[in-house]
Amino acid sequence: MNEQYLPNPLRQKLKAGETLIGCWSALGNPVSTEVLGLAGFDWLLLDCEHAPNDVLSFIPQLMALKGSTSMPVVRPPSNDPVIIKRLLDIGFYNFLIPFVETGEEAVRAVASTRYPPHGIRGVSVSHRSNGYGSVPDYFKIINDNIGIIVQIESQTGVGNIDAIAATEGVDCLFVGPSDLSAALGYLGQPNHPEVQKVIQSIFACAKKHGKACGILAPVEEDARRYLAGGATFVAVGSDLGVFRSAMAALCNKFK
Repeated sequence: MNEQYLPNPLRQKLKAGETLIGCWSALGNPVSTEVLGLAGFDWLLLDCEHAPNDVLSFIPQLMALKGSTSMPVVRPPSNDPVIIKRLLDIGFYNFLIPFVETGEEAVRAVASTRYPPHGIRGVSVSHRSNGYGSVPDYFKIINDNIGIIVQIESQTGVGNIDAIAATEGVDCLFVGPSDLSAALGYLGQPNHPEVQKVIQSIFACAKKHGKACGILAPVEEDARRYLAGGATFVAVGSDLGVFRSAMAALCNKFK
């Protein structure tokens, strides 16, 4: 268990409205994750929805981030209490929950990360997150130290955005631009004016409810526009994208 995450600094900074710059980690490798952790990002998203990760591949990556100033965030493959429970137990404190479409689904996401009576998280007295049973008062403090970011990426989610944003325990609304643009009828066109209009409405709703908002924006011009538009939790690239581009550029210098 990495005690540098208690109390949870990411959740505190989200609630304080601080700007937090992050990066996607999708290579599923502890060495690349360790190198990424040295770069100085505020947070790193370890992906389990679109990357080849599971609890066994995540544990060495969390170990590789010990001592890093980058706070790990995990994206489970779905809003599933059992999967979320397992990710909690191995030592994640911050969650990006994909495809949240209703207030009820937002409530379930929060409840999945809280022990009773405030949630439905299953109780184990000995797991990695509580130092295998050695962390004093873990059960008393952990409910208030789990960060929940919900991903809005469908028309239904946009239609229920007020209820989602109003959910107690939701700390941030996060836009999935690729899925959202597809859902709006503009597949592969996240910069279409209609898509951008919806994104700004999500940011505005987050602000109205006093919540942080964020987005994945690997193109610098896009990232700077979203930051200027009020986003405070922005991923500006991915390890996979940077590696692919850098290797292609290196090869092209000599070909």
